[in-house]
Amino acid sequence: MKLKSILNTSVYIKVLFMLSMLMLFYISSITYKHTKALNESTRLLVHSYQVQYQLEHVLSMLKDAETGHYGYIITRNSSYLQPYRKAQDEVYTAYIKLKALTLENQQQQANLEVLLQLIYARLKYMALSLESIALKTETKDLMNDNMLAGKEVMDGIRKQVNKMEDLEISYFNTHQEKYDEEVIFSPISTFLFAIFSLIVFLLSFFKISKDLTILRKANKKLLISNESIRQAEIIGDFCVTQWNLSTRTLNYSDNLYRLLGCEPQSFKPSIENYLQYVHPDDRLNVGQVANHASIAEKTEPRFYRIIRQDGELRYFTSLGKFISDTRSNLYIEIVKDITNLHLSNIALEERNRELEQSIRELESFNRVASHDLQEPLRKIQTFVSRINTEERLKLSAQAQEYLSKVDISANKMRILIDDLLLFSRTNKSEKIFEKSDLNQLLENATQELIHEIEEKNAIIHKFQLPVLKVISFQIQQLFVNLIGNALKYSKPEVPPILRIECEKLSPGQYPPFITSSRKHYYKISISDNGLGFEQEYAEKIFILFHRLLNDPKYVGTGIGLSICKKIAENHNGYIVAEGKPGIGSTFSVYLPA
Repeated sequence: MKLKSILNTSVYIKVLFMLSMLMLFYISSITYKHTKALNESTRLLVHSYQVQYQLEHVLSMLKDAETGHYGYIITRNSSYLQPYRKAQDEVYTAYIKLKALTLENQQQQANLEVLLQLIYARLKYMALSLESIALKTETKDLMNDNMLAGKEVMDGIRKQVNKMEDLEISYFNTHQEKYDEEVIFSPISTFLFAIFSLIVFLLSFFKISKDLTILRKANKKLLISNESIRQAEIIGDFCVTQWNLSTRTLNYSDNLYRLLGCEPQSFKPSIENYLQYVHPDDRLNVGQVANHASIAEKTEPRFYRIIRQDGELRYFTSLGKFISDTRSNLYIEIVKDITNLHLSNIALEERNRELEQSIRELESFNRVASHDLQEPLRKIQTFVSRINTEERLKLSAQAQEYLSKVDISANKMRILIDDLLLFSRTNKSEKIFEKSDLNQLLENATQELIHEIEEKNAIIHKFQLPVLKVISFQIQQLFVNLIGNALKYSKPEVPPILRIECEKLSPGQYPPFITSSRKHYYKISISDNGLGFEQEYAEKIFILFHRLLNDPKYVGTGIGLSICKKIAENHNGYIVAEGKPGIGSTFSVYLPA
């Protein structure tokens, strides 16, 4: 799988999401741990500060009491005893606070007990000095001993205070070292994970941005598609309905309401509401088919009538398809208004009936014109023949000339009637295709024209022709007409030379006018050395009754080549002509292999 396709998969998005969540969880854990450690350090710092403050406060109170004690001894002024008396209460208050602050520290509790004993001792020496002064029993030696002992106790108090402060500082330093050890790698790892998370978020952002772009394009295409379908419904007079068989809900497009002559979404989509517009004679059938379709999940084309809201009768047809998946069972139906087509078909059927009636009348006329007219024509030729045989010498020269013209005209009429009959059979006769040897059909045609061939001393070069599935008598008639045409329009005093060839063509060899997808065609060419014609008449010569030469020497009706073209078309083939005046002409017949 290519990288681009991997990046576009939902698995890739899920992996990115999980990595992002893990990174976020890790960073949050580290941050919580650092915050907790920082709070603990702050608490220890504040605790050490409070302990040191209270110790310093105790020491300060004792110094004030000691200073006031010395001042009273020197001056006997009782106002100096005020710091001494005040210090007694505050010292004990500070001691209680220290007791509470070091409650969980056994070592500091023990040190505090030692400190308390020293404080008691220092205050005791002060009290002894004051008591001896009050009883006037003080002596210089006694006072010196008390002051010296008090000084030693005071030094012990300072040492005990320093010891406790050092111990607090050591506790804080120990915690700080532990904290530093724990977080020594955290900033680097947090930074790296933050960078990685940033990269993940950036990739996610670009991926989401790309997906949004694709989504916007898809939405735009969807809007265009929906609008195209909506316009197509209006232009094509059809609509789309959706029936969710799982939820039994229907959805009609707006154009269905328009086809019913209503405003879009003017009523709730339901079979019952729709049947109100169906013609009463078709209503039962439409309802049964809809119910059957929902049960059997099979559908068939339906044709029924609709009475629009404005009362106009319309003709509808519908065809649906079931679409089932794991989530829904949907039936989609296309409903089309075919009123114009239906009415056109009715008009066309009427025209067809009229046309068939006209054809029958023409056939009757053709039968009368061809068969019934032959009988009086035959009598005319018979009586002209008898006159020529028995009475011709009794006629005047003028009468003989008139009689000759009557004979020629009657002969022309007979030829014309025969050709019309032949053309008519070519159009209407039953087309029975059978395998036939075209060589035999060509031989039959030349035998049919043997009198004209011998009369003109014609030479015919025949090449091998194929065996094809054809209408035998029509192909034979085609050979008769084309060979007869070559004999008729041969040069005076020049024996006609005909060349009949055949070639099998593949699709790449087809002339431009053959657009069929057949694998092969046979090209049968009949060339002559006759009068030829200008190439501009190559198509006109196949038009019914069209003649290039009106010279009385060349008797014809202009039907023969039209019959050839019709025979070629009856075989899904083609016929074309090429000619050069004074050189000759070539007729090529293309028949499917």
